[in-house]
Amino acid sequence: MDYTQILIKPVISEKATDAKDFGNRVSFYVHPDSNKIEVKKAVEEAFSVKVESVNIVKKRPAERKRHGRVVGHLSGYKKAYVKLAEGEKIDFFEGV
Repeated sequence: MDYTQILIKPVISEKATDAKDFGNRVSFYVHPDSNKIEVKKAVEEAFSVKVESVNIVKKRPAERKRHGRVVGHLSGYKKAYVKLAEGEKIDFFEGV
């Protein structure tokens, strides 16, 4: 897969911003079939940075219930936390 298919969009949240500021980690929603090696190559190719490690979190789809009845569903996703090497940063996330 091409890196444009692996990296879906960046995660913009309070937790992701703190991880970027204090731990030099950036977060992305990634393709459900991708693995750590593909995510690492995609980030290095897309942003020209050195990646130290990748952690992946997978959220399963769930039914949304109200008073015992199913009223909808929550979609699942796969999220990658990418730790950048010392001194590296992605300009895309600056000022967020």
